[in-house]
Amino acid sequence: MPKFPVVSGATAVRTLERLGFVVVRQRDSHIVMRRGSSGCIVPNHRELKIGTLAGLLKQAEVTPDDFIEALHA
Repeated sequence: MPKFPVVSGATAVRTLERLGFVVVRQRDSHIVMRRGSSGCIVPNHRELKIGTLAGLLKQAEVTPDDFIEALHA
């Protein structure tokens, strides 16, 4: 498994948008994103902890490799 990069919530949202997710709604600092039947909640923080990023990728059914590839695209 690759090492997760340190990213902000806004960067995670942009990366997930590149993977086909759309922002459904936002309440306070939590952004709800959806792609088909899968979705995730991204906290809009300055820096996401590694476990939080891993959890939201699992929730979104996105592999870490796909996320890192879209991050650098």
